[in-house]
Amino acid sequence: MNLDLTVARQMVGADLLRLRTNRGTIALALAALLVPLVIMTGYDVVRHATDPAHYSPAGGMNNYGRLLDLLGVFMGPVAAILIGAEAGAGDLAAGVFRDNVLTGRSRTALFLSRIPAAVAVTLTVTAVAFAIGVAATFAFAGGLATPSLSVIVQSVAWIALANSVVCVIALGLASLTGSRTGTITALIGWELVLSPLVVQASSLGSLRRGLLDAVLLFLKPGPLTGPPTIPMPVAVAVVVTIAWLLVLPALGAWRMRTRDA
Repeated sequence: MNLDLTVARQMVGADLLRLRTNRGTIALALAALLVPLVIMTGYDVVRHATDPAHYSPAGGMNNYGRLLDLLGVFMGPVAAILIGAEAGAGDLAAGVFRDNVLTGRSRTALFLSRIPAAVAVTLTVTAVAFAIGVAATFAFAGGLATPSLSVIVQSVAWIALANSVVCVIALGLASLTGSRTGTITALIGWELVLSPLVVQASSLGSLRRGLLDAVLLFLKPGPLTGPPTIPMPVAVAVVVTIAWLLVLPALGAWRMRTRDA
């Protein structure tokens, strides 16, 4: 047992090191989070400074809600997709998949070790943006109400859930398709364009409960901002989240086991 745990830690550590040292992916993920955050906050600060009678301060609860939308629904998942796709298909793109397989370790174990590594990197990158966003929420509140500690803790848990799930989905899809670029293109298109449209398509009724975005918006803490919330039982939200977490990663693990080295 101790030997198995040691090997597992070594495998996760190796994947974590590979992701951390991929400066291009980390830089893109940080840019996806920080550039929109800085632009959004900076614009609100300038607008309020030039016309405080018509524009509210750049902090406070309403802007905190927009921060959650940014990090948990829109650009946070984009960063998670970038990291998950790199974790799932980076070795194929670099031409070292065969070398990894020839180590003699189980292909399933090789796949599973990538999940905690990718999630850890995703959460680290997201935490940087969240810390900056929360600081701006308080610094530019200008007398407006600010989030309580309990709301912040709930927000941390929600953002971690949202981006972890998306990261694992991206990892599974990248492993299934063998294409890092294709995975990034497809999932970003879905996350930023198609999924929001489907969530707002009221004609679909309760069918929208099967969307991950619908579940995340339902579970979102803090003020109601952004896309509409679709009411659903908590049990449904849990089942849908688990389903999204299992299906694509399971297919990705299967493809890794059957792929020619």
